[in-house]
Amino acid sequence: MASPKYLAVFIALVAVFNISNAQGLKLGFYRKTCPSVEAIVKTTTARVISQAPTLAAPLLRLHFHDCFVRGCDGSVLINSTRNNQAEKDAIPNQSLRGYGVIDRVKSAVEKKCPGVVSCADILALTARDAVSLIKGPIWKVPLGRRDGRVSIITEALINLPPPFANITQLKASFASKNLTTKDLAVLSGSHTIGTSHCSSFSSRLYNFTGRNDTDPTLDPNYIIRLKSKCKPADLTTLAEMDPGSFKTFDEDYYTLVAKRRGLFQSDAALLDDPETKAYVKLQATSHGSTFFKDFSKSMEKMGKIGVLTGNAGEIRKRCAFVN
Repeated sequence: MASPKYLAVFIALVAVFNISNAQGLKLGFYRKTCPSVEAIVKTTTARVISQAPTLAAPLLRLHFHDCFVRGCDGSVLINSTRNNQAEKDAIPNQSLRGYGVIDRVKSAVEKKCPGVVSCADILALTARDAVSLIKGPIWKVPLGRRDGRVSIITEALINLPPPFANITQLKASFASKNLTTKDLAVLSGSHTIGTSHCSSFSSRLYNFTGRNDTDPTLDPNYIIRLKSKCKPADLTTLAEMDPGSFKTFDEDYYTLVAKRRGLFQSDAALLDDPETKAYVKLQATSHGSTFFKDFSKSMEKMGKIGVLTGNAGEIRKRCAFVN
């Protein structure tokens, strides 16, 4: 195992790489080549969200899962082939949804500006617009990302923080992407919308340490409620991550975490670090919440992770296939 000294150097080098590449992004990148791209993306996304508002959460998650593996290069969208198993087939990604929305937006953009706008940029814009359309925060999305040509199943397993991660693992994962401990606390707030399969947290209810026990950090009354919904080995039932307001982007997630009702171990882990715990308490109790403003800042940082710019990568014609 690498020493802490070498690990720190590696994280610093990754951060430098992320920052240097992100400088190739800019607002208005397609001003001359496809000036209507943002309008097309928002109009197409709005049609989808007006019919299925619950797709906002999966689209945001799709963007997150893309950026944490190889950077925000659209590699999560690539299909597996006979010779290669891609990221989307990794266990953490098998529950991802929203690919059809990205294809729909891409097709609309291609009709107007063929071969100009990357799938990575379209994913970043669609995620932002989907969240804003359900009255969530809005953030700046500088453009100019290029699409990656590589997508490897094992890299998703290595890079995506699992729902059972502890605070040390979470902080290390985010640090490797040039994201701070505050970014971890802020971006965890995306769990204010959406649902999860029972299998992602059922061990907390039925077999936490392998002795048919429950997670002591989870509110006992909440365990009873979750058990009534999720039976052992249930792979299909969905549970709301923020019960009562899972369609609304708000600070309620932090209220739940503060009450020891976060659905995942990774949610509960936010109470195990002084900085993340303080952020949870602040958002759970403040009336002039900074959550939207903080979320916008953190999303702008996340959207710049490991991007390909300039002549790197390609502009895919279809998001699921390398040219």
